[in-house]
Amino acid sequence: MKFALFSLMMNLPNALSGESLTTRQKFENVLKQAELAEELGFEAYGVGERHGAPFLSSSPPVVLTAIAARTSKIRLLTTVTVLSVLDPVRVAEDYATLDHLSDGRLELIIGKGNDPRHYPLFGITEDEQWESMAERYALLKQLWTEENVTWEGRYRPPLNEVTTQPRPFQKSIPIWHGSASSQLSTELAAKYGEPIFSSNTFHPQAKYKALIDHYRERLAYYGHDPSQAVVGSGFGSLYLANTSEEAIKRYRPYYDAFRSTASAQHNNSPFRDLEDNIANGPVLVGSSEQVIEKILNYHAAYGHQVVSISVDGLTEAEQREQVERFASEVMPVLRRELPSTVWESKPSLVHAAN
Repeated sequence: MKFALFSLMMNLPNALSGESLTTRQKFENVLKQAELAEELGFEAYGVGERHGAPFLSSSPPVVLTAIAARTSKIRLLTTVTVLSVLDPVRVAEDYATLDHLSDGRLELIIGKGNDPRHYPLFGITEDEQWESMAERYALLKQLWTEENVTWEGRYRPPLNEVTTQPRPFQKSIPIWHGSASSQLSTELAAKYGEPIFSSNTFHPQAKYKALIDHYRERLAYYGHDPSQAVVGSGFGSLYLANTSEEAIKRYRPYYDAFRSTASAQHNNSPFRDLEDNIANGPVLVGSSEQVIEKILNYHAAYGHQVVSISVDGLTEAEQREQVERFASEVMPVLRRELPSTVWESKPSLVHAAN
């Protein structure tokens, strides 16, 4: 198993003290998280994309570039790039630039996003999200693999003999497809034979397993080998303690604070409370042994090779405590029990002339 730490840069008042970090302090907090993740042996660090409070993650390429300057090995993920509303030309330029500045450590996770507030900001309707996503993704791939692109579509003005600059530093920037709610995302991933990353955040295991199963079925339909499928899975919040009772007591204020936000309520999570989520959902709250057992259970259902976790919302001291504990008590066991070849090789880079 390989591991990613990620942040949506949620900046709520602390559930215990009521105090908030300033915007500048939150940016610094994320940079320190990424440095700690690299120090502790995580394979990747991810920054999400949201366009409204309480999130500050509206510009992932800018934040990831700052992280690139303060790290040297860890892969940099977007969790996710909301391609359904973005201009593919701008995406191609911004992320190719980041690819160079990170020495080829970039991996893109694309998706439609799960916060409907971004649609009116960027001029499409929620009903158009999947059609928009498919068109913009096809153009992005073309811009990264071809020069002198001539193109015409629905969601941006036509292009005539356009070559975006800079060209990507990697021969092929790895792209994952974020999967949360619809077979349309798994269909798109299967069509291109590319990996998926299940959000696995707000609903019971069966919902996400059905999407992953659909992905493997459609890989075979498009002529790809489903036994070679690459799957990542989020788990959302993490809180470890010596006992389940202690973990629940310490984490409950943070869980309740997030559940009260408009963003969380939009996802219509069916869990009654924290205990229900622990028993029947993906939240990782309990002893290290309980968390290991839960991830193994999910792996039996999903067959995923990458796990991503988040410590958003906790105090900075607790963030460090949780990430260090996960790295020392959970990651070694899962690496031993679930070997993974994902991210074993270094990125494939183009020659220096680019």
